Amino acid sequence: MKVIDSIVTQAAGIASVRRDIHAHPELCFKELRTADLVAAKLSEWGIPVHRGMGTTGVVGIVRNGNSSRAVGLRADMDALPMQEFNTFEHASRHAGKMHACGHDGHTAMLLAAAQHFATNRNFDGTVYLIFQPAEEGGGGAREMIKDGLFEQFPMQAVFGMHNWPGAQVGRFAVSAGPVMASSNEFRILIKGKGGHAAMPHLGLDPVPVACQIVQAFQTIISRNKKPVDAGVISVTMIHAGEVTNVIPDSCELQGTVRTFSLEVLDQIEQRMREVAEHTSAAFGVTCEFSFKRNYPPTINSAAEAEFARGVMASIVGPDKVGEQEPTMGAEDFAFMLQAIPGAYCFIHNGDGSHRSVGHGGGPCTLHNPSYDFNDDLIPLGATYWVRLAEAWLAQGGPDR
Repeated sequence: MKVIDSIVTQAAGIASVRRDIHAHPELCFKELRTADLVAAKLSEWGIPVHRGMGTTGVVGIVRNGNSSRAVGLRADMDALPMQEFNTFEHASRHAGKMHACGHDGHTAMLLAAAQHFATNRNFDGTVYLIFQPAEEGGGGAREMIKDGLFEQFPMQAVFGMHNWPGAQVGRFAVSAGPVMASSNEFRILIKGKGGHAAMPHLGLDPVPVACQIVQAFQTIISRNKKPVDAGVISVTMIHAGEVTNVIPDSCELQGTVRTFSLEVLDQIEQRMREVAEHTSAAFGVTCEFSFKRNYPPTINSAAEAEFARGVMASIVGPDKVGEQEPTMGAEDFAFMLQAIPGAYCFIHNGDGSHRSVGHGGGPCTLHNPSYDFNDDLIPLGATYWVRLAEAWLAQGGPDR
């Protein structure tokens, strides 16, 4: 493994910063303390800073030479609205907030790269260090783009990285094409006519209508879309009634849809609307159907994914760089990849044995109250960022 010596030397200090961020988690668009810390570190190292993009976003600008080429490296900063089970020293000090997805570590790895860039600029061009707010449901990437991220800081490509628990530290994964799914929500309100449960013929019961709709939705997956196209419809909430002897006036369904392509998403949304409305009509009730598209699928550009793979292989060896298994989880870095070419990779976080004494009893998996980022990743992740930027700017990026 060829990690950069100076980054290894500084890793303990960056790990302390990471643990400080972990102890003070902030939710989407509320990352004020975290943004202050990031900006202070960048300024301390002599890196110019732009603040306030996407509400609390921070962009560090590292320039060298005369080239107009530029590359973006992105890390997310926000935490999750969940209670931490860990009791070690750097556990969350704020009830109901936790860095359970490793964004504290993502920020730390990019800060470690920034610290190296401050005194080692072995490139000709510009590296933009993008510290993004509100990945966890707020669409912070979209908001930074709306605020002019790619206009104010024009770059030819952008790269992101996420820790991935379960596999041995020292491994990466990257692939071309879809690697994470779109995230979408639906709400269906079925309106009937309530009445006494002993006299159902005098009303219009919305509950069996809802049951028919839920069952029929699965035929969209099995009979409407192509079998080779991935798609998930999950009804996760059903709300109706208050007492056992009263037929309710209405029944509400909510849930999520995940796909790897917008074409499949279009098809599923259309068929869901048709199924809900026509099934309701067949039973003599009405329905209100709403569908909200949150994040698009995360689709890596082929050339950029292959370029990233080459950089990873130069650090850990080709046998330690795997293919990403596409996941139905979602990621708002997708918005950046819709705007410009780039790639989103995984860096493996280990099996959880790295956790300090006092960790919770659960597994070290993402969005789990016993999770903690593995600080051993900091030198490796930062080395990847540095070597990626250097190689990109030296070679002008991949052939497209």
